[in-house]
Amino acid sequence: MRKLLTFVALAVGLTFVTPVAAQNSTPKITIYKHPQCGCCQAYANHLTNNGFEVTVKPTHDLGAMSRKAGIPDDFQGCHLGYVDGYVVSGHVPVNTVKRLLSERPRIKGVTLPGMPMGSPGMNGQKTMPFTIYEVGSGTPKVYAVE
Repeated sequence: MRKLLTFVALAVGLTFVTPVAAQNSTPKITIYKHPQCGCCQAYANHLTNNGFEVTVKPTHDLGAMSRKAGIPDDFQGCHLGYVDGYVVSGHVPVNTVKRLLSERPRIKGVTLPGMPMGSPGMNGQKTMPFTIYEVGSGTPKVYAVE
């Protein structure tokens, strides 16, 4: 009987520990980038410095990969990331990525088209707010402005 009570207490205790541990897990993102692109590596470093576990994979197929991910040509960024079931294209600020993971909207992901100066991983001064679009629910719509 004592063994059974110990087992039940342990099982109940694990039920309460598991969700807390899951909430504190480090988000994992895989970034696909052109092999020689330095700004994409700088973006990956930015994510690492902000609590993400980043894997970088070089590729020469970003355009095709982005289209397959549901990102129209005019909305593609210079690299492509996959995090927890979402696609993140371009130099999307980390706060927007964290918001995406927190809100869990029914979209494929988000994109910051092009290579805006001053965005995470890019050199230069930010001269205007960054408009980040959601993709995967029809025509891309504004998801965030940072």
